[in-house]
Amino acid sequence: MRRLLSLLLVLFAAPALAHPALWAVKDVDTTLYLFGTVHLLPHDTDWHFPVLDKALADSQALYVEITDDDPAHMTALVLRYGIDTAHPLSGLLGPFDRGRLERAARLADVPGGMAALDIMRPWLAALTLTVAPMVKAGLDPALGVDRQLRAAMEKAGKPVRALETAEQQVRFLADMPQALQLGLLRSTLRDTDRADVDLKALIGAWKAGDEAAIARLENDRLERQEPQLYRRLLVERNAAWARRIKAMLDRPGTVFIAVGAAHLAGPDSVQAQLAKLGVHAARE
Repeated sequence: MRRLLSLLLVLFAAPALAHPALWAVKDVDTTLYLFGTVHLLPHDTDWHFPVLDKALADSQALYVEITDDDPAHMTALVLRYGIDTAHPLSGLLGPFDRGRLERAARLADVPGGMAALDIMRPWLAALTLTVAPMVKAGLDPALGVDRQLRAAMEKAGKPVRALETAEQQVRFLADMPQALQLGLLRSTLRDTDRADVDLKALIGAWKAGDEAAIARLENDRLERQEPQLYRRLLVERNAAWARRIKAMLDRPGTVFIAVGAAHLAGPDSVQAQLAKLGVHAARE
């Protein structure tokens, strides 16, 4: 549940030193760092580098997307917004898409298989089909970059704050009209066979700090296939975060802001939204 749909970027490769992108927004007495994260990570990936470590050490506080993501709370949200036993998912799909769903469930080795997906609303089925194979491959949510950042800041006695709540994130999906949810599911099913190739490309882009490649691989496709979804999950949220980040410049100090890497890529990125507000973000 830590990321949304195809905007979920993961690190899935042999041990290597990553050097993901870092930006800074500054005025006379304030520095705000912007860092793109991944939420599932193998045990042997080193993503720290000196400029990043100094930015973290200098920061008095950390902002991440959500902080109220304990398992009990997330499970309750999924049960409340994601399960619909009265309207089986298979009954919402035509024969072709039902066949693709069954195949995707097998390939992803979804626990409970098709029977488990059948009681899910379309948005949750799409998310499940995105995340299940990654977890099966050994990617550990507990080792996600955002979780590691949170643990480090908490250990240092620094506050960790959220840009959104877990319920807000779930409802970005759950409150979508059913037609849009089904479009999301179909988009996920279309990408089933190319998931491994896309992940490898995204891994390289994230490690290299290549935000243009991340935008091309992830954001551009979502905008092309599901423009309403792209606007809802990316553009509107990035604009809201940009307004909040601009307001942070009114308070002196140094703050580290870590959000999913796709939010810091492309023409509708947080940095682009900040530019519309007259705020410049510079690559560090």
